[in-house]
Amino acid sequence: MIKGQDIIIIGIQPWDIEIGSNCKNIAVEFAKENRVLYVNPPLDSITKFKYKKQEKIQKRIQIAKGNSPDIEKISHNLWTFYPKTTIDSINWISIPKVFNFFNKRNTKLFVTDIQSAISRLAFSNFIVFNDSSMFLGLHIKEMLRPKVYAYYMRDYLVKVPYWQKHGERIEPQVVKKADVVVTNSDFFAELCYPFNTQSCMVGQGCDVSIFNEANHEIKIPDEFKKIPNPIVGYIGSLTSLRLDIALLESIAEKKKNWSIVLVGPEDEDFKKSNLHQLPNVFFLGSKKESQLPNYLKGFDVAINPQLENHLTIGNYPRKIDEYLAMGKPVVATKTKAMEMFKNYVYQCSSYEEYSNLIETALSENSSQLEQERIAFANSHTWENNVNKIYNAILKATKNNVKWD
Repeated sequence: MIKGQDIIIIGIQPWDIEIGSNCKNIAVEFAKENRVLYVNPPLDSITKFKYKKQEKIQKRIQIAKGNSPDIEKISHNLWTFYPKTTIDSINWISIPKVFNFFNKRNTKLFVTDIQSAISRLAFSNFIVFNDSSMFLGLHIKEMLRPKVYAYYMRDYLVKVPYWQKHGERIEPQVVKKADVVVTNSDFFAELCYPFNTQSCMVGQGCDVSIFNEANHEIKIPDEFKKIPNPIVGYIGSLTSLRLDIALLESIAEKKKNWSIVLVGPEDEDFKKSNLHQLPNVFFLGSKKESQLPNYLKGFDVAINPQLENHLTIGNYPRKIDEYLAMGKPVVATKTKAMEMFKNYVYQCSSYEEYSNLIETALSENSSQLEQERIAFANSHTWENNVNKIYNAILKATKNNVKWD
């Protein structure tokens, strides 16, 4: 446990992001025992120009003009900070030396803003926790001079086009500079280890409280009355970038007595797929987050039919925890990130295995297995996740940092 410290968080997601954020959850947990400053990524010139009419960008413009405060208090120990300075948009630059020059200049501007906030909040002897901000994070350690510099890797960003251009050469440098690297999967820990031996997999936090089967308000929706059992279901965004459409078609065609239920928004590939022509495939559309436990309750087996690619191979699948939190048998694609679930999830490497293991999951299910799944999912709290982050930091710095 780390207590009574000042922690500065930088990253690539702003506090006012609409979707859920690991880093925000971690910040809230950090703030239970420490003072935390959550630094929003600075506004860049292209974003400011292209989206200047958006409410969030207008807020940043007003902050830059001094018309709104740049520091907002979120809770007793937690503040969020909006840098006033607009940095240059430089990702279009193809020459590494030129990019490096402007990136370092951007970082100096960014750090100057952060130092202003540090001074006003009287932060000192602080920890910097960097959530995947590889470009601005390259020079943070020497410019801010934190007591500890921790780098957090939870996505394979260097395979995403925007980050790939310069990220494949820059992120290893950031990893090497860090005092400790924490990741949410073994895949990322092994990726970082050659550059920094203080690389540690800390897993993932997940709030599964709404998926509590003891909650008597969770009831199977009426839509299921017209759907024959057994029901094999998936909940989440239906995107061909991550999910294997051909696999779903194969299961539905091979097992015509099973109902394949898909809950979530569809991309164009899903909308045009042959799945819509199969009589035992049911698309139930997007649902509010609060409704998802009701739909999950109607499944006999929950699946995660991922493709194995750069977007999925190392990513921690939060939906698996949600499935398990309701005791459901789960069948999923085998990836490096899924290794930690090997005792609780049936994992597949082929289409044939999917059909066979779903059959096994249907036949083997029991109340004892359900309770074991629920207990495992409930162990993945944000509190436990942050305690592992604390332990990784303490272990990596025990010989060169004074924590009193």
